[in-house]
Amino acid sequence: MALNIVLLEPEIPANTGNIGRTCVATGTRLHLIEPLGFRLGEKDLKRAGMDYWSRLDVTTYSNYEDFLRRNPGAKIYMATTKARQVYTEAAYEPDCFLMFGKESAGIPEELLLRNPEAAVRIPMLGETRSLNLSNAAAVVLYEALRQNGFEHLKLEGRLTKYDWLSQ
Repeated sequence: MALNIVLLEPEIPANTGNIGRTCVATGTRLHLIEPLGFRLGEKDLKRAGMDYWSRLDVTTYSNYEDFLRRNPGAKIYMATTKARQVYTEAAYEPDCFLMFGKESAGIPEELLLRNPEAAVRIPMLGETRSLNLSNAAAVVLYEALRQNGFEHLKLEGRLTKYDWLSQ
């Protein structure tokens, strides 16, 4: 099982770094579609990703068409505030792609109109424009992981001083 997060033209290096760290912690692949609003070597990106960035499975693409060409048949779920379907109502496949748009504009409307069944949203109060990109990615990713039984995230052998809490 290998879930995938796709960031379409991300703009803020700290968000991408945080998402990269979450990807390392969950064994998720990260896909970055250019143009990026930063350079991959930027210190803010590395700071947010901490020392995990070197362990990240990350691929970059020159544009959305390049992404589609290199991932034929990919099952893509597009996170947007414009969707009717709540993210918990989708049935995530073990190798699906969870796509998030750039911070200032989200996923372009023409992509959403071509793929309305793939659009999912995180419920929020009406006055809230959107969640932070890295928070939204974590919310949807962990639902997909939950639906797939946290398959490769078992904690066997990891004992802590708080193990008595689970007994």
